[in-house]
Amino acid sequence: MKVKIKLFASLRKFGPDEQVVDLPENSTIDDAINSLNLPEKIALLRIVNGEHRPAKHILHDGDELALFPPIAGGQDRLPRLGSA
Repeated sequence: MKVKIKLFASLRKFGPDEQVVDLPENSTIDDAINSLNLPEKIALLRIVNGEHRPAKHILHDGDELALFPPIAGGQDRLPRLGSA
């Protein structure tokens, strides 16, 4: 089966932004990630067809897997409009 994988942000240094990989039927997200040249034990946000999924989620032919590095930052509370 063919799965499109997209790498975002700092993950782009490990391969093309988009690539199609051929995986055996019943492969998981972990299987797809292991087919890439990513460092072991890297924390990832895994999105399949627009929805967050766990590492053991079974992929299907034509799925799109987007991988993001951990995202953090920002403020706990935004200032109110009109305050200085």
